[in-house]
Amino acid sequence: MRFTFVLAGWPGSVHDMRVFNDAINKYKERFPHPPLGKYYLVDSGYPNRAGYLAPYKGTKYHLPEFRNSGMPRGMKETFNFAHSSLRNVVERAFGVLKMKWRMLLKVPRYPPAKQARIIVACMALHNFIRESKLMDEHFDRCDRDEHYVPIEASMSQPRTGDMDRLDEDRNMNEFRDQLAKALYNR
Repeated sequence: MRFTFVLAGWPGSVHDMRVFNDAINKYKERFPHPPLGKYYLVDSGYPNRAGYLAPYKGTKYHLPEFRNSGMPRGMKETFNFAHSSLRNVVERAFGVLKMKWRMLLKVPRYPPAKQARIIVACMALHNFIRESKLMDEHFDRCDRDEHYVPIEASMSQPRTGDMDRLDEDRNMNEFRDQLAKALYNR
């Protein structure tokens, strides 16, 4: 539940993929790409490509959807359920960040550069508290219950739309299909 790279300062509402592309292009030497053969779990707003494993689009994904309609059915839903369960850690980290630093829910009207520094500082303090293993009620609650997601995690999250499937990597799609089959058949 730590942040490994922060890029703050984009004005207004910008799609995550635009910020991500800027990060990997502008900071390519410092961006922590996953090592060869490993991958980051990304949400449906990102294409499925080498190093970045996305869920199946157009298939049930979020954990509350499964709670309301029962366990996953079929290979794609089974994969998306497992993916969502693992990616839940990201939502929990953002939830703790927003609970702890409530000002991030509505950053005061400072100049954009100062707002960006505030966001980066809050994330650095978040990581310091987590790594120091200090007593912390917000982290403790998440550690006790791996399914707990603070309500703040879902606040102000942009809706993700389908990205152009041409950006998807065929090898990564095949890898996802193999994982999905293995999960479904176990």
